[in-house]
Amino acid sequence: MAAPKLAVMTDLFADDLPPESAASDEPRADAPLADRLRPHGLGEVIGQEHLTGPDGAIGRMVAAGRLSSMILWGPPGTGKTSIARLLAAAVGMRYAAVSAVFSGVADLRKAFAEAEAMAKSGRRTLLFVDEIHRFNRAQQDGFLPFVERGTVTLVGATTENPSFALNAALLSRAQVLILHRLDATALGVLLARAEELESRALPLTAAAREALIASADGDGRFLLNQAETLYSVDLPEALDPAGLGKFLQRRVAVYDKDGDGHYNLISALHKALRGSDPQAALYYLARMLTAGEEPLYVLRRLVRFASEDIGLADPQALVQCLAARDAYTFLGSPEGELAVVQACLYCATAPKSNAAYAAQKAAWQSARETGSLAPPTHILNAPTKLMKDIGYGAGYAYDHTAEDGFSGSDYWPEGMAPQEFYRPVERGFEREIVRRLEWWDKKRRERNES
Repeated sequence: MAAPKLAVMTDLFADDLPPESAASDEPRADAPLADRLRPHGLGEVIGQEHLTGPDGAIGRMVAAGRLSSMILWGPPGTGKTSIARLLAAAVGMRYAAVSAVFSGVADLRKAFAEAEAMAKSGRRTLLFVDEIHRFNRAQQDGFLPFVERGTVTLVGATTENPSFALNAALLSRAQVLILHRLDATALGVLLARAEELESRALPLTAAAREALIASADGDGRFLLNQAETLYSVDLPEALDPAGLGKFLQRRVAVYDKDGDGHYNLISALHKALRGSDPQAALYYLARMLTAGEEPLYVLRRLVRFASEDIGLADPQALVQCLAARDAYTFLGSPEGELAVVQACLYCATAPKSNAAYAAQKAAWQSARETGSLAPPTHILNAPTKLMKDIGYGAGYAYDHTAEDGFSGSDYWPEGMAPQEFYRPVERGFEREIVRRLEWWDKKRRERNES
């Protein structure tokens, strides 16, 4: 039984076809599978119904027949270019496209000049800018007058977080729409459509089919490229998961060390550590290291975590992280990565306290507000006769001469009441510190009362 004819979505390069015909021309018979499966209308787009459906932002704009500028933000292979093509056709606009990877100032000027010429004849232009985050700040500013005048309706596509990658001025003039990575159901639809187009099933067992879908990691274009590779050879029998792994190259994890994925994963690692979940923390550590993250970067974050989120609740956490740094520097990869794992697990399972972190913030704030206050004279050194004559060091109580090694002196500047910046928690080693502070406070009150 043939697979049902289901709607699909692919994400294709905008420059493959001439601008005027990009949204309507049929691909050649020998075009890549992903190109031959591109949708012909927004109703055929899958996986992004929250945007393209009747109640979605794009669906509402198309129904009204008027588009506003937008930024399509999502992972690779989720349909950003296809949606831009189909938007132009849906509202009868001229489609033009540039890629920030291959285009410069001259290409932008040409695109804007053509759009202005078309506007004079009453035809509006949708300008699709692929990888818009790759344009620098000055180039992004160059879009503003043309967007404000309505010369073009800008549709930008990016895999990076627009908050970091795009100018605030540009963001204020465009709506950010988030595309989801394709789930297993949507990717299964793509494979079913490919099989219908090729008039034959993929040479895979059911388990291998699931493995192929999982390997795509939400990227529809990658999945179709892998399917095309399978169709390009004559296999004697269906492949099982092990055979599929040998036949296809292993997919490299989608991870940009300088991009949004970098910050998302390190944030997830930090939160899992703080939440004392060693299993999740180890997973995110593995995600980063297997994708090519520099282990020393992760170690720097672990060292910071040991002070920020553990502190004196377990002073050994900082020692463990610094030892892991030394071990990795000595051994290198892959042997030294086990030391990173050990430090990660130690931090995840250690008692947590942010008392040192909170104390730093509070003390820094107090120092900024009272920075001109001088310490009391009795704790100032007096290396000269003049300084002794004016009272420096007079009455200083040397704690080691006290019976219990504690003088109970006042060390705060005159006119400033004692502050409490550090508040240890009743966890780990800080539980013992709480007892010490309580004992010192009691002794200090007794000395002051006597």
